[in-house]
Amino acid sequence: MIRAFFAVLFVALFLILSSPLMAIEYFVHKKNPKKADMQSLRIVQWAFRCVMFFSGMTYEVTGLEYIPDDEPVVFVANHASMFDVVVVYSLLPYTTGFVSKKSVLKVPLLRVWMKRLHCLFLDRENPRDGLNMILNAIELLKQGISVFIFPEGTRSKNGELLEFKAGAVKMATKTGCKVIPIAIKGTRDALENHFPFVRSAHAKVAILPPVNTKALEPEEKKHLADYVRGQIAVVLED
Repeated sequence: MIRAFFAVLFVALFLILSSPLMAIEYFVHKKNPKKADMQSLRIVQWAFRCVMFFSGMTYEVTGLEYIPDDEPVVFVANHASMFDVVVVYSLLPYTTGFVSKKSVLKVPLLRVWMKRLHCLFLDRENPRDGLNMILNAIELLKQGISVFIFPEGTRSKNGELLEFKAGAVKMATKTGCKVIPIAIKGTRDALENHFPFVRSAHAKVAILPPVNTKALEPEEKKHLADYVRGQIAVVLED
C-alpha cells in the first residue's frame, strides 16, 4: 500500500506544481511549436519514470530500431494494465498522441498536459465520436505527429488479448503511414493482479517490425487489425 500511496502522491503533486511549466510551455509553443512539444514530452516522460520508481516498476525494451525518426507512424499495442501507458510513453523518442477515453477530460490539469501532447479522446459509446477521432488522428499524422492506440478498446480484465477493432487502424491505411505493433508483458504484476496494492514488477516491451500499409492490397488492408493482433499474440504467448 505504501508504493501506491507514494505513486499517487507524486502524481498529485506533479499536476499541481507543474502549473507554472504549463504556462511556460504555452508561450514557448507560440514561438516554436516543435520545441514546446518536445519539452512537454520530456517533462511528462520524467514524471512517468518517477511513477515507475515509486511503484517499483522496471522494464526492458527490444526493437527500438524499428521506430523511424523521419516519419509519423501508428503505434498499436495490447492493453492489460494502467501501467501500459506509463511504461510505453517513457520510451517513445518523439511526440505521440495517445488515444484515450473521453472521461479523462474530467481530471483537471491532467487534461491540459494530455492536450498539450496531442492526445485524442474517444467516447466508446458514441459511434460518431469514433469517426471524429479517426479524422483527428489523420490530421495529426499529416502534421507529422505519430498516434498510439490500443485497438482492444479497453483494458483486458484478465490479461488475455481481446479482439482488435478494425477501425483502430484506419488512420494508418487512410494516410499510408506504417503501423508498428507493440507487445507489452508484465505490467499487470504491478497493480491489476493484486488490486489495490502496487507491487514491484518487471515489464517487457517488444517493438515489432513495422507494417508498410502502402504495400498492402485492398483485401489485406481489411484484415490489417487481425494481422497486427496476430503478430502481438505470438510475442505474448512466448
